[in-house]
Amino acid sequence: MSHLSSPFTFKSLQLKNRIVMAPMCQYSVEAEDGTPNDWHFVHYVSRAVGGTGLILMEMTSVDPDGRITNNDLGLWSDEHIPHYQRIIKEVHKHGAKIGIQIAHAGRKAEDANPPVGPSNIPVAALLEESKNGELKPPRALTIEEIKVIISQFKDAARRAVQAGFDTIEIHGAHGYLLHQFQSPAINNREDEYGQNLSKFGVEVVQAIRSVIPDDMPLIMRISAIEYIDGGYGVEHAIEMSKQYKEAGVDIFHVSSGGEGPPGSLKPGNYPGYQVPFARSFKQALDIPVIAVGKLDDPRLAEATVANKDADLIAVARGMLRDPYWALHATQSLSRKSSEVSPPEQYKRAF
Repeated sequence: MSHLSSPFTFKSLQLKNRIVMAPMCQYSVEAEDGTPNDWHFVHYVSRAVGGTGLILMEMTSVDPDGRITNNDLGLWSDEHIPHYQRIIKEVHKHGAKIGIQIAHAGRKAEDANPPVGPSNIPVAALLEESKNGELKPPRALTIEEIKVIISQFKDAARRAVQAGFDTIEIHGAHGYLLHQFQSPAINNREDEYGQNLSKFGVEVVQAIRSVIPDDMPLIMRISAIEYIDGGYGVEHAIEMSKQYKEAGVDIFHVSSGGEGPPGSLKPGNYPGYQVPFARSFKQALDIPVIAVGKLDDPRLAEATVANKDADLIAVARGMLRDPYWALHATQSLSRKSSEVSPPEQYKRAF
């Protein structure tokens, strides 16, 4: 059996393999009410049929004004719960587990008027060369508003548990609100949320942890390094993450960048370019990690797990191209046909 197809267990999460579908926004909500529809049902269930061990649903906002666009998913209302239950039930039928990524876009919320953030620094102001002028400038949140958003994360997590998700991922990467608070290039507050850049994230983690089962793993996606000029490095991210771990994060999903137009630090998007970040997190925090970033080649994904650089690998665009990426990867790495477990209806093809 390949390392990639070996089972993984952490707390209550039992996965049949080490393959994760990374969260990717679909911008497909039709009524702009945050409710998943048939597109989302087919999109996620097909990856369960395709052999994925863990499916992470796309960024789902805790607040209507926290969406990137009004066509994004939401979990700010109890009315959303039955629509997610339909997807979860069918995903489970095919042997996959499913989590949901909850977030607030902060200053990146294109349809909010105005968007909000830890400060009033707009995305376009981070680089003089930036031509990204279409985003509205954000308004700095008051402390009272920060407390409300923390409560919104808590309520969304409660709904996720009620819906039946197997795990929850907090989006603390790619320039979303939690990332904005932890970035010294974006957060220029002079109050407690600026003096301690991890305070907002820690309080979000604690609020979520208070309403989810003790044995449910809590995942956080984090940008290990910023690519804007003057952005933070991996040491800063690890120090933030030590505090998140203490607050209740169980697994880190290690990505990078996304906070604004990239500066001179941005490397090429080579296969596996983010794996060293995952390795650093795993070594520094002694905690399971998910590696992500152009890991579409099954041999590279296998090596990442086999070399103990990460416990799980997440595939994004590769699964957009091929809903059955997990089955095909397992087949390409297996020495025996018995190691591949397609649905009964598809066995004749394997």
